[in-house]
Amino acid sequence: MGERGRPALFNIPAHRSFSDALVAGLLARHGDDPVKLAQGMVLLPGNRAIRSISDAFVRKSGGGLLLPRLVALGDAELGEQVGGALDPLGEQDAIPPAVGPMQRQMILARLVQDVSPRPVDAGQALQLAGTLASVLDQMQVERLSVAALRDIQLSDALSAHWQRSLDLLTVLLDRWPQELKRLGCIDLAERRNRLFDRVAERWKESPPRHFVVAAGISTTAPAIAGLLRRIAAMPHGMVVFAGLDQNMDADAWEAIGPFDPDPVTGRIPAGHETHPQYGLKRLLDRMSATRDDVAQWRWGSEHDARAVRGRNISNAMLPPRLTTRWRDLKTADRSLAGVEALEVATPGEEAQAIAIALREALETAGKTAALVTPDRQLATRVSAHLKRWNIEADDSAGQPLSRLPPGTLLIAMAQAVAERFAPVTLLALLKHPLVMRGEDRLPWLERVRGLDLLLRGPRPQAGLLGIDLLLAPREGEDRQRDLRARIGAWWPQARSLLAPLEAAFAGAPDLSAQLAGIREQAGLLSREAVWAGHQGRAAAELFADMEDHAGDGPREADMRSLPILLDHMLGGLAVRPPQGGHPRIAILGLIEARLMQADIMILGGLNEGVWPGMPAPDPWLAPSIRKDLGLPGLESRIGLAAHDFASALGAPQVLITRARRGAGGPAVASRFWLRLKAMAGPQWKSADRYADFARDIDRPALFRPAARPRPVPPASVRPKLVPVTDVDRLKADPYAFYARRILRLARLDPVDADAGPAWRGTAVHEILQRWAEAATLDPADLEDRARAMFARPDVHPLLRALWQPRLIEAIRWIAAEVTKDKGEGRSILAVEREGRTEIAGITLTGKADRIDRMTDGTLAIVDYKTGKPPSARQVRAGFALQLGLLGLIAEHGGFPGIEGRAVAGCFEYWSLAKKGDAFGYRESPVDPLGKRDKIVTADFTTYVHDLFEQAAAGYLNGTMPFEAQVNPEVASYGDYDQLMRLEEWYGRDDG
Repeated sequence: MGERGRPALFNIPAHRSFSDALVAGLLARHGDDPVKLAQGMVLLPGNRAIRSISDAFVRKSGGGLLLPRLVALGDAELGEQVGGALDPLGEQDAIPPAVGPMQRQMILARLVQDVSPRPVDAGQALQLAGTLASVLDQMQVERLSVAALRDIQLSDALSAHWQRSLDLLTVLLDRWPQELKRLGCIDLAERRNRLFDRVAERWKESPPRHFVVAAGISTTAPAIAGLLRRIAAMPHGMVVFAGLDQNMDADAWEAIGPFDPDPVTGRIPAGHETHPQYGLKRLLDRMSATRDDVAQWRWGSEHDARAVRGRNISNAMLPPRLTTRWRDLKTADRSLAGVEALEVATPGEEAQAIAIALREALETAGKTAALVTPDRQLATRVSAHLKRWNIEADDSAGQPLSRLPPGTLLIAMAQAVAERFAPVTLLALLKHPLVMRGEDRLPWLERVRGLDLLLRGPRPQAGLLGIDLLLAPREGEDRQRDLRARIGAWWPQARSLLAPLEAAFAGAPDLSAQLAGIREQAGLLSREAVWAGHQGRAAAELFADMEDHAGDGPREADMRSLPILLDHMLGGLAVRPPQGGHPRIAILGLIEARLMQADIMILGGLNEGVWPGMPAPDPWLAPSIRKDLGLPGLESRIGLAAHDFASALGAPQVLITRARRGAGGPAVASRFWLRLKAMAGPQWKSADRYADFARDIDRPALFRPAARPRPVPPASVRPKLVPVTDVDRLKADPYAFYARRILRLARLDPVDADAGPAWRGTAVHEILQRWAEAATLDPADLEDRARAMFARPDVHPLLRALWQPRLIEAIRWIAAEVTKDKGEGRSILAVEREGRTEIAGITLTGKADRIDRMTDGTLAIVDYKTGKPPSARQVRAGFALQLGLLGLIAEHGGFPGIEGRAVAGCFEYWSLAKKGDAFGYRESPVDPLGKRDKIVTADFTTYVHDLFEQAAAGYLNGTMPFEAQVNPEVASYGDYDQLMRLEEWYGRDDG
């Protein structure tokens, strides 16, 4: 073949450390002449491989050394790296520059919007542009033209959706070359093809005098295959594969595919793209070489495993139709000596066990260990656990910028604007750790916490105006007046930082202006901290790139799509930490782990959907269309993951781990795990000791579970003034009474909460009070007051739309009932009247919603309810005494201004809830004759008096403990369940 007749093809098997073995061989061949070594060139798949080879040179040399030129074929600046070898100066037909990735995605997003039959927002357009760019790259790598799309004969089984997608894709790929011509650029994939073709042609005419080695490259692109073929044929060239399986027999090798077309039907059978050797076999085919042409690399290192490991890995990865061979394997061929498996219950336990295994490796001087996993959450957990022992192990695969502080701040700003400064998004922005970095942060947070308190409850009006109205002074009683004034003095400062954001999105949708507004205010809010450090620099560069090319991007940029847009763009950039972690511990992703091997390799997250991950669907091309075009199937990514797994299994010691449960529920073991376990059979070795360590490390030596709380405060702190609303709490759950009245702890409403019963009750009571105090009792006036309440600018439109119709119906019912009672001689004496009386040494206070005078001179106690009133059974049991206690206060003359015969003869709940087909009904917990197991009306106040005296004697005047959950059958709000540590003791036998 070529100049030597036989290509120089070599393989470093999986059981050898690729980097160390490669460097050992290069030094053995060329190390005696340092100049000759420095003149050589090593082509590698990526920048991580360059670092791995550089480290191996340092380890092997033990001193100073001039390294050969290390070139990453996957680098964007490939032509500049190899200099004159690929793109010589003065070349007349110089290869045009490549269009920038950001500019290309922006232009493609605009084209998607232009040709789409339906409106597409900017965020969705950029996502579609990203997948479109991927399809375009794959077609160019495989050297397919747009004409190939037109020649496809679609099957009748394909849906109309795929036909429309194919038509749309064809139009886009027709228009894209026009955009490139306008820019004077070509695609990066096309530029790579031309660079590879040019250097292959040049080296054919004039092979370099120095050595050229292509190492660890598994890409099957035709241009790269042609370059590798040329390198293998050069006098000083070599191609070194990583992990080519030379243990498989010919039958197994041929069973992988790809296959020739069927001579009868012309159809090409599908190859096993998920097999770890499929990519290498396809590459050899495109290089016009066979596996027999590949020789074994003679050199190894001290980091190698035994050769038998490679044969066993090969057995585990047999093609599906040949897995029946496992039944006939000998024990030696099943053995996985040095490989252990750990299966635990949860991802948290898995991370702890892995951290312990990594820590154990450090006990041996010089031993290295690495965790390899595609699960970034698992990697983050392990890194955090290692800090227990002050071990800094950075995740070299990096984290998406969207999950790092600069990215989360930018997205939080977009979400706040998109939701028009709704409470949750506004507070998330103002509390972000980068906002107001420096000495002013603590005062800033104090004010933000105050705003948080004011935003508890229903959402105010949208926009910054809603916050202005929330902080405006109010007439009448305002329990938060001081807080409102204090936050109101600070709000202009915060508003001045947010108003430009609102203004930037107020006009026509312009992506450039939106990005500029986010960038400018992010700097002001964070005092430029958002752009500081390696994470901030990455965000600044990406944002600058987006702003520079936003003019070419989507035309329709609705502010509501901006959070999705930023999350997509920021999430596509992985930010790697600066070097400085532990020198013998590494946490790697699958790409970073290629060509790298440690003494102990821990392969974590071996669950289906994680390793291998499920391939993302292609919105442009159906699987059958990809196959007809000759593009790699989506399953090819599973084959890459399988090759990564098989290569990592070649380390001297290997620990593979999985959790039986993932974040979303039960998890299925990875197909790689199941294959290895089925092949190993009785040779499968478990590393349960790490699971035991993980469970024991945080297990307390002495466990004292909490008992049911029974606080016994001294008499001096037991309240002597009790509102009637708290008496029910005292009877049902004494501990809740203790927490509220003695500890003075009250539950805060959620931020941006629904208008719950408390808020609705307050609003209704205020309306009815103002109406009754007007004395006219005009039904039209009551309805007008209700509509006026909803018309207030601080009431959210959604609340107005959903609750106003229900309330108006109930208000009309109340007006009609009051009018009817008035005609029968019943009159309203007081509304929202405060009263008090002393019973058993306790001052009992309460506010009556309404007190009426009946025709016989007795009093009627009315309590308004926005929901369902208490049942008669609850009242009889003493868990709903409020109505009766108010009657008791009235009979004791405790309501000022209520004169005459103060005997409560009527007790009513007026509910605004729906019953039947109408809103509003009356319900009484008592009956004059005691029917339906109700308390006799005449005996009600006496009954209530006795119950209160009993409670007061034990809890308020006595020493009875305030025990938790005395009556668990009574429904309660559960406000103090966490305080009483309910989950620790409830249901457990304390005896």
